[in-house]
Amino acid sequence: MPDTTYRTTNDLQSYWMPFTANRQFKETPRMLVGAKGMYYTTDEGQEVLDGVSGMWCVNAGHGRESITEAIRAQAGQMDYATAFQMGHPLAFELASRLTTLLPGALDHVFFANSGSEAVDTALKIALAYHRARGEGTRTRFIGRERGYHGVGFGGTAVGGIVNNRKQFGNMLGGVDHLPHTHNLEQNAFSRGQPTWGVELADDLEKLVALHDASTIAAVIVEPMAGSTGVLVPPVGYLDRLRDICTRHGILLIFDEVITGFGRTGASFGAERFGVQPDMMTMAKGLTNGAVPMSAIGTTGTIYDALMEGPPGMIELFHGYTYSAHPLACAAALASLELYESERLFDRAAELAPYWEDAVHGLKDCKNVIDIRNIGLVAGIELAPRDGAPAARGYDCFVRCFAEGLLFRQTGDTIALAPPLIIEKGEIDRLIETLGNVINGLD
Repeated sequence: MPDTTYRTTNDLQSYWMPFTANRQFKETPRMLVGAKGMYYTTDEGQEVLDGVSGMWCVNAGHGRESITEAIRAQAGQMDYATAFQMGHPLAFELASRLTTLLPGALDHVFFANSGSEAVDTALKIALAYHRARGEGTRTRFIGRERGYHGVGFGGTAVGGIVNNRKQFGNMLGGVDHLPHTHNLEQNAFSRGQPTWGVELADDLEKLVALHDASTIAAVIVEPMAGSTGVLVPPVGYLDRLRDICTRHGILLIFDEVITGFGRTGASFGAERFGVQPDMMTMAKGLTNGAVPMSAIGTTGTIYDALMEGPPGMIELFHGYTYSAHPLACAAALASLELYESERLFDRAAELAPYWEDAVHGLKDCKNVIDIRNIGLVAGIELAPRDGAPAARGYDCFVRCFAEGLLFRQTGDTIALAPPLIIEKGEIDRLIETLGNVINGLD
């Protein structure tokens, strides 16, 4: 007979953790067992201020009862429904609700389950759109160095973070990359959008000249690159990308998995920066992190191009078992209601100047070489130790956690993106803790 005894919860070996140094973690684990409002609780009973909204996603704070109740009620009524050839009311209600938030002509929504799936879906829709228009030669994608677009093969290919790519071979073919916009010499300690770097968008013209516009389906960028260390777009940069894409018939996709739902002080980065994409990916804050879900917003022009052929024909051979999952739809609708009733997007915009002053107050801390911010996001970049890149950033992460503060470490950059419900006193506490730890590092 097989041994059916369940392993105890302190057996850490079976779980292969994502984006984690597994051996290092399992020697000195950090366990979270509860969350409410702005705070996590550890297995030792310590309260930890959440400085990164879980993983850029818990925008309305943890443990919101209205979201919990919506999930509970939906689970009791209908736990699952297929999205293939069937529908349920919440899916259509959520799509309609989302289109009232999306900027400009983004008036159709396709549902998936993660930012990675949203990106791969957007890339496939771009290919299908051009093929439907008789321009099937448009198969190339343009991403950006240091971009992050999830971990599917498509998203990894258009992404530009070296460590995310190097283990996995050629991935998706026919991809090229724009240069990133990070420049310490020109833009260190910029407040908000840096003033240098708009001309970097002109590299897209060089790629068009190299490959010919007739081969390029889409350009995909994050309005603000988050996972690579908070890279804020230079003034006019996104506008210029938009102009070049329009001129050459190339779709512009904004990956708003991080920047969506109030993070930049507006509903979406497209609104914050005043630039209209042809497609937009969303996830994270869509359900306040409570249930996995993502969405792709497209224009009616893209949707209508695929609504051809016999009425009974499937127009897009793509989808997921859990597309528009009923529990996810319930969580998303409750989250959108919270964002609206508590004016959280406006609140982020109103807090942004206080946040900016607070994070730039760390400028004179030891080894701080740059501070970047937009909305309720900030990146504090530390000088790397000789021969040990990311070590100083990791030590800062571990020591801050011990002092009751959680943030996202990406290399030697400290990424901050607290829930939009944060109070000024909690901002002060966050900055004080972080400053003390940074100054105590060698």
